[in-house]
Amino acid sequence: MDTREIHIYVGEIKVSGKLNDSLCATAIWDSLPISTKCNTWGDEIYFSIGLNFPEDSNATDVVESGTLAFWPPGNAFCIFYGLTPASNDDEIRAASPVNIIGSISEDEKVFRSIASGTEITVSKAE
Repeated sequence: MDTREIHIYVGEIKVSGKLNDSLCATAIWDSLPISTKCNTWGDEIYFSIGLNFPEDSNATDVVESGTLAFWPPGNAFCIFYGLTPASNDDEIRAASPVNIIGSISEDEKVFRSIASGTEITVSKAE
């Protein structure tokens, strides 16, 4: 399989995305499906996935809206869809550098209606 398409289910929302071919994304792909309760931080959803993975050499703390990332300090899968409390002006900034693992294929702004504590599932698209 050359494209790693995923589905993200949270609340009444289903969104598709794609994981890249990085080592971190591969480790996450191999651990799917994942279901847990999510947290929000500004316009970011994040949730611990119990995966220990180091910061990549190309990790960054400034991302684009729609970015899927892994935050090593929290062992967390992150979905960025707008400004966070760490943002400066209109840049989207993570709490600290994240590994970029993919992107959302649809309008990521739908996540704005999601509250902390909502059940989230990330699975391989079949």
